[in-house]
Amino acid sequence: MTTLSLATMSFAILSLATLILIVNWALEYRRHSRNVAAIPIRIHVNGTRGKSSVTRLIAAGLRAGGKKTIAKITGTLPRVVLKDGQEAAIIRLQGANIIEQKYIFRYAATENPDAIVIECMAVNPVFQWITERKFVKSTISVITNCRPDHLDLMGSTVQSVTMSLSNTIPNNGVCYTAEVSQYPILKKVAQSRNCRIHKIVPTDVTDEEMAEFKHIEHKDNVQLALAVCAEAGVPRQQALKGMQAANPDPGALRKYKLEDRGKTIHFYNVFAANDPESTVYIINMVTGHLNNVEKIIILNSRADRLFRSQQLVDAVKQVDYSYLLLTGEITEKVESYALSHGIPRNKLITLGQPLPEKVYNQVWDITKNESHVLGVGNIAGQVKYGAQIVAHFKHKSSKEHKGVASD
Repeated sequence: MTTLSLATMSFAILSLATLILIVNWALEYRRHSRNVAAIPIRIHVNGTRGKSSVTRLIAAGLRAGGKKTIAKITGTLPRVVLKDGQEAAIIRLQGANIIEQKYIFRYAATENPDAIVIECMAVNPVFQWITERKFVKSTISVITNCRPDHLDLMGSTVQSVTMSLSNTIPNNGVCYTAEVSQYPILKKVAQSRNCRIHKIVPTDVTDEEMAEFKHIEHKDNVQLALAVCAEAGVPRQQALKGMQAANPDPGALRKYKLEDRGKTIHFYNVFAANDPESTVYIINMVTGHLNNVEKIIILNSRADRLFRSQQLVDAVKQVDYSYLLLTGEITEKVESYALSHGIPRNKLITLGQPLPEKVYNQVWDITKNESHVLGVGNIAGQVKYGAQIVAHFKHKSSKEHKGVASD
């Protein structure tokens, strides 16, 4: 056989294989489009903070209104919430991939639901656009808020972050948002896509209604979820009761109270709010009114998030605090940054990654009578050290308390 014949045969085989792949992709996309079209209400939840909580709240409200609903959360722990409210873990053999949304729709279509509520799992603006246009094709878009986060992927300003998040605003649909300052940008994008957009202000959710939640929730999240449920045809009181009874996201803000050897320690899990604006907001909300107590911030870092840790150091400078404890994978680098950017040496304690008991003992040592401790930064990392800290304080707590809002 001549060299020319071999080359011709190789080209023919390659061409056939390529054609088979293209046909398979076309059939698979057609199959996925049928799965999407089979679910009449498709809600895509995006935003900087609160996506997981709002996804859970909307799904719970819809279920309470008698709508068969599947929800998919990609927050602290990736989960599928089934139509009866039970949860199934998502097992990833590799990292997160937006193709995952296709398999969620494949499963959901077999359950013949009335609605699917799906949290946006993309950060890159291009992937956000693909996720909405090719995978979710939402009928209702939700953008919780637009804050400066993931600036390495979404741009260096809050305006560029807003434009990135707006990629999930659908054509000819409806969008609900609790964002205020960047709302004009979202409105302009929505109008260009013939999409109705509504700005939600939490004016009619009472403190008494918030007190009925099992966890610490934010009024913005509840008001946004109630508005979406109303759009889907579920009355307010029905939706609210469902939300109050729903399981919270593992990353939801919680407060644990510990009584130990004559001292009182209040620990707050704030790891989910790891952008600077949200972190400052929650620290001020939780401890801004307190006097004559130690205010201790535990900042947990991970090796691939140095910039975020630096941002949070800058955020700490904006609040009133007694001590800043550094834990995690790159504490030496974070310590160097903190000292060179105005954190006093006598307020800085660098711990690294010791056993969580040592972190707890350090907090106990620097507490005179009462302290309020906030865990911020990254909950994950190679050994999920932030999660270990939370678990240790939770285990030692005598009682879980409510009474402040979460984000």
